[in-house]
Order: sequence, then C-alpha cells, then structure tokens
Amino acid sequence: MAMFQRRRKSSEFKPDPKTATWVKTLRLTALQRLRLAKWALYILTIIVCLVVQDVVMSRFRLFGGTTDLAVSAILLITILEGTEVGSLFVLIASTLYYLSGSAPSAFCVGLMTFLGTLIALLRQMYLHRSRGSILLCTSIAMMLYELGLFLVGVMTGLTLWSRLPHFLFTGLYSVLTLIPLYSLIYKIGLIGGNTWKE
Repeated sequence: MAMFQRRRKSSEFKPDPKTATWVKTLRLTALQRLRLAKWALYILTIIVCLVVQDVVMSRFRLFGGTTDLAVSAILLITILEGTEVGSLFVLIASTLYYLSGSAPSAFCVGLMTFLGTLIALLRQMYLHRSRGSILLCTSIAMMLYELGLFLVGVMTGLTLWSRLPHFLFTGLYSVLTLIPLYSLIYKIGLIGGNTWKE
C-alpha cells in the first residue's frame, strides 16, 4: 500500500522544464503565432509602402498627381479584414500614419477611420466577399478620402479649388496601385485564417 502511494505522489507532480523558449513562455498556440505573423507582415507592408511613397513615388507627378500607397494599403487591409477587426486596425494605423509625418494633416485619422469602417460595413452588408467587391469598395474609399482631404484643404485655406484635378488624379493613381497591392495583402490575410466568416 505504501509503495502504491509513493507511485501516486511521484506521478502527481512533474518537474518544471529546464529550458524555456520565448515562444513557450508566452504560451501561444500555433494559430495565435500565425495570426501574430499575419499582423506583423501587414505592418511591414505598410512601412514598405510608406518608404516607397516618400522616397520614390513622391518624386514622380503625372498631371499634378502622385500616389498614396500607405493609405491604399491601410484601407485595403481594413476592408479585407471587415468591420470588427478592421475598424480598430484603421484607427491605430491612421494614427501611426499621421505620427510618421507623411500625412497631410491630423484630419486624415478621422477621415480614414470613418471611411474605412463605413465602406467595410457596407461591403459586408450588401456585397459578397470577392476580389471585385473588395477592390471596388477600397477604390470608392480611396477616392472619397482624396476628396475629403481636398475639401478640408479648401476650408482651411491650404489649397485652392483649381487644384481639384490634382487630388482626383492622386486618387486615381492610388486606385491603380490597389491591383498589385491586393495580391500581396490577400495572401498575407490568409495566414491564420479569417477572423470572421460571411
């Protein structure tokens, strides 16, 4: 009987592992690690877009317009992820975009958050999840963003009504950049599965 109790006591307590890695310490499941990798790649994509925009694309102007790569990527991720996750993402990403110094004004935070959340909600309510619907909704959000920036610029005296074509061309060029961006961001979005299903 005493031997049975000794065996039972020894099997109840397991010694702590001698080596613990950083991943084991956080106790992340495989799915959580994949989702963490997905968001890290999203952030890296936006940073690359921001650098390419500021270093390369800002030097080229066609009919007075250029691109807004970082805004295109942020709005595309927002609409791709949906309102539940996308609304929080667009708020954080637009705030960091403003703090990076590349944003035209602080108004872009509210404008991107409002447009991204609203268009993502409308897409989820009325359109099926497809490449065409996501690109269409992101294009609409991008054009409305540029028009919003133009109207704020006119009201604050930072731009003139005659510069409207420049903002429209910037919106159009940014919409064209959505085609290559979509392939990259969609593949990143598949890592770890979708957070919601339609």
